[in-house]
Amino acid sequence: MGKVGLISLLIAALAALVGERIINLRKVTLASRELVQNHLPNCVALKNMEYGSEDITILADGRAFISSGLKYPTLPSADIPGKIFSLDLKDPRIKPVELRMPRNFDLGSFNPHGISVYTDPSDDTVYLFVVNHPQHKSQVELFKFEEEDLSLVHLKTIKHELLHSVNDIVAVGVDSFYASNDHYFSSEILKLVVEPLLAQPWTNVVFYSPEKVKVVSEGYYFANGINISPDKRHIYVVGMLDHNVHVLERKEDNSLLSVKSVALGSLCDNVEVDPETGDLWLGCHPNGWKLFMFDPKDPPGSEVIRIQNIHSEKPAVTQVYADDGHVIMGSSVAATYGGKVLIGTVFHKALCCDLK
Repeated sequence: MGKVGLISLLIAALAALVGERIINLRKVTLASRELVQNHLPNCVALKNMEYGSEDITILADGRAFISSGLKYPTLPSADIPGKIFSLDLKDPRIKPVELRMPRNFDLGSFNPHGISVYTDPSDDTVYLFVVNHPQHKSQVELFKFEEEDLSLVHLKTIKHELLHSVNDIVAVGVDSFYASNDHYFSSEILKLVVEPLLAQPWTNVVFYSPEKVKVVSEGYYFANGINISPDKRHIYVVGMLDHNVHVLERKEDNSLLSVKSVALGSLCDNVEVDPETGDLWLGCHPNGWKLFMFDPKDPPGSEVIRIQNIHSEKPAVTQVYADDGHVIMGSSVAATYGGKVLIGTVFHKALCCDLK
């Protein structure tokens, strides 16, 4: 075989490989899935949420924290700094308020992603942990919430080589947390092109404390949302591209032991946990291909899934809400309080709906 023939053969083989990988990517992103509308009553768009509400978490007293303004590669975003909002769900006006940020914080590069709240049982101080991507890097910002003037006090920035592509976070102490890394590579081209095409279970979960940082669980297809059970004994990790939520048992040394996986049938993003029932609430992308190949003429839909009795032999997985993208695009989180559910998105609006 001549040189030209060999080169032609290599090009043909590479094209066949890339073609097979694209077919596989369309399969794992549920590219052919068509969504049937399943709306909730009395849905109202939250004010000031025009640039996304990627993550939402709610305290026991009904105060919600919302991250807004995420700039994520390949997805729509606005050229404005990110913001953190607070929303009192006991107030019938349902009006988010932007939290005042400290002057010593670099607000211009603030790019908030996943968030988590920890209330110190010794004095009820509320600490807010925020995944931040300045210049598309990864770090965690630790704030103290001041309720009197609705402001945040910046305490410190946490960086570590193991926290290289953090998506979400769940706080377990005043300065300790579990975090999910959604990519294996740090290079943008490898993260956004090579890694999706290979679609391998290379991502992980990291435990951080000032004393020790370690990988505590790995083997995920795009580790995404992470949260903790009300009794603090289990961690829940969403595998976005394998359409599962993984249940892990916490050990005394904060390592994690895999217990089970529950199939979701959707590309789920963040996971919130009802503190009273232990139910899991997930904001999901019913057709991930439409999300990643965004076309406003054929928008990505939204889906909310609830899991009841997750530790039983037969957990109940229920679709609570579904929209084809003409009401709300790219849902990333669902959080409940007082008979209502907040539905947040990566880059679109946020809704507050009554539960049936």
